[in-house]
Amino acid sequence: MLSVLHIENIAVIEQADIVFDPGFNVLTGETGAGKSIVIDAISAILGERAYRDVIRTGCGKAFVSAVFTGVGELPWFAENRVDYDPGELLIQREIFLDGKNVCRVNGRPVTVALLKKLGLQLINIHGQHDSQQLFDEAYHLHYLDLFAHDEAELSAYGEAYAAVQKTRSEIERLSMDESEKLRRVETLQFQIQEIEAAQLQPGEDEQLESQRKRLQNGEKMKSGLCAAVDALYGGEDSDGACSMLTAAGRAVSALCRYDGSLEPLQTRLNDLSYALEDVTEELRTLRDDLAFAEDELERLEERLDVVHKLRRKYGATCADILEFLEKSRAELDEIAFASDRIEQLEKQLKKQEAAAEKAGLALRAARQKAAAELARRILTELAQLDMPKVQFVCQFEELPLSPGGMDNVRFLMSANVGEALKPMSKVASGGELARIMLALKNVLAEQDSVPTLIFDEVDAGVSGQAAQKVAEKLCAVAATKQILCVTHLAQLAAMADTHLYISKAVQNGRTYTSVTPLDREGRQREIARIIGGAVITETTLRSAGEMLRR
Repeated sequence: MLSVLHIENIAVIEQADIVFDPGFNVLTGETGAGKSIVIDAISAILGERAYRDVIRTGCGKAFVSAVFTGVGELPWFAENRVDYDPGELLIQREIFLDGKNVCRVNGRPVTVALLKKLGLQLINIHGQHDSQQLFDEAYHLHYLDLFAHDEAELSAYGEAYAAVQKTRSEIERLSMDESEKLRRVETLQFQIQEIEAAQLQPGEDEQLESQRKRLQNGEKMKSGLCAAVDALYGGEDSDGACSMLTAAGRAVSALCRYDGSLEPLQTRLNDLSYALEDVTEELRTLRDDLAFAEDELERLEERLDVVHKLRRKYGATCADILEFLEKSRAELDEIAFASDRIEQLEKQLKKQEAAAEKAGLALRAARQKAAAELARRILTELAQLDMPKVQFVCQFEELPLSPGGMDNVRFLMSANVGEALKPMSKVASGGELARIMLALKNVLAEQDSVPTLIFDEVDAGVSGQAAQKVAEKLCAVAATKQILCVTHLAQLAAMADTHLYISKAVQNGRTYTSVTPLDREGRQREIARIIGGAVITETTLRSAGEMLRR
């Protein structure tokens, strides 16, 4: 569960430390005091998008950290090489003015995307806009799948449907009209003939470039080789290095008769002399072989021109051009035998469609079974939320093979006795919609292991007896989950185990928001304020005290 939330420089909150307890926690305060800022801060440490606009005016960065306790050893820790601490989980996030974010989990830096994957396993936030998703029937199938836990059936169907789509795409690619086919064949034949006529070899372009460089600098190379040979062999006016080294070896050899310690030096001089003679001989061979035909450079340039023209059309290197040639030959063969291939693919497609339909029917059966149970569970929840006469069903519409299965699902309801079942957008009021979403969230929460649920003004549009029922429901859920609830209803505030008061004040020309845990007396005054507004009377205080006692 979420135990401690630390906030620095987010909107009007300069600094706040908020301690949450197990069970039912409520946050109350005047509109605009900063309750939603606390929820935004929690969203930030869960990896949700955080804009630099949240940074308090005049500050360079914002900082949020949270301590969670009782978190199990989720696979996420091992997958991302983050140390697991059975005692506490510490998440930190810094948000800078330049848009940069720095996130850490137990001291280890992680990306925002990784943080979000962890956050989904820690807290589920239900905001005011979530209820509007019930109006969008595109979400209904998603909610049903969440309840059904039909991941295996969805995966099997997804693989079968992907195979069908792949084969359909292949058939569509091969299916072209005769005029288009003729144009493509002529293009491929021209390209193949042009490349084949050049008789390219892999790496030929690199070899030609190297040869051209040698030919273009032939005179310089010959002059340099002659100079090197003369320096080593010597000329008419001077001895070369080889002669001088040989002479040095003879001189030392003569001295060895008087000093035997010079023999190693004589050996080394002899070795150097032999090595130098080998080098000299190789250089002389290169010099003598360095002869070029007059038209060789011209022929080389003509060949390079052919290669360059092909490179501009078909690839950056000879290897790329030859690869293009093989692909063109394969495509030409494919077009030539397209009718046969299409016939094979159509037979294959029938088998794949049959397999996909079988998987789709298995998925439908799992969904229909879950739909009946979901409707029963939601009706039970709604009865406890003061909606005992409501009717709720999951309506199925059969579809052909599609990415999400062979079903379209939408939730229908009737809020009043005698009224026909209709889409939610046509019959549900704001308060009814809030309670339906709460019922759905409660049912889904029982299916997952997320330990903390946050409800941001889930009571919007609810009042009177319905509000009391919502409070009792949240209190019941808090027996097994940690609940954080932002509310403006006295009924919810009175049921809380922990009550946090959010207030705003102006000091020295700046606005500051503070978070204060309330004792029983403080809770009584805050509930009286919610009931009666700015003027708190003895009557409203007694009413608040009665709500707390009850």
